[in-house]
Amino acid sequence: MKKIFTTLAIAAAMTFSLQAQSALGSLLGGLTGGSGSGLTGVINSLAGVVYSAPISLDGTYAYNGVAVSVTSSEGGLVSNLAGSAVTSGIEAKVDEKLAKWGIKPGMMTITFNNADGSFVWNIGKIALPGTYKVGDAEKTVTLTFGKTMQFFSMTGTLESGLTEAKMLFTANKTVGFLKKVMKQMGQSSSEASTIAKLAEGYDNYKIGFKLAK
Repeated sequence: MKKIFTTLAIAAAMTFSLQAQSALGSLLGGLTGGSGSGLTGVINSLAGVVYSAPISLDGTYAYNGVAVSVTSSEGGLVSNLAGSAVTSGIEAKVDEKLAKWGIKPGMMTITFNNADGSFVWNIGKIALPGTYKVGDAEKTVTLTFGKTMQFFSMTGTLESGLTEAKMLFTANKTVGFLKKVMKQMGQSSSEASTIAKLAEGYDNYKIGFKLAK
């Protein structure tokens, strides 16, 4: 009887081993296969799952400085190069101007509520409510302010992470926004247009906001 049980146990173990080897072989074969398969394919599949997730802005973000994007007059990329002297220089100049108007880190926050698509943009003691809509595929965000801002609306590009976000709008749109904000703050908006001139010689000039969660 013991011999029978032993024989059956050995047979079962061999069967399991063969199945395991077959599964492992299939996996290794897939990882070393041709186009569309292999380790690259697996990673791409996983990456696709990650990056296809809807963008979420839910929560409160603190203004952390100006974000600027420009391209050269020849169409060459400038803005997306990390540490670009051109971009950093323009950002510093815009930061300096906004600080004079009371728009600086620690003085501005934005709270987004995904549940109802509403937001409140706080600048000092001023609260500017509105609604927002995120375009998942295009990675864009549209902000529509309420009656306080005469239903002013602007659409820009969005980069969102777990702890930070960056919103970029065309220079003219941002200047229009700043003029309305300065009016709410009781300040003259005559100098706001000078911001649009800080990147003369460059095309596709965009100004936005760096937001830390």
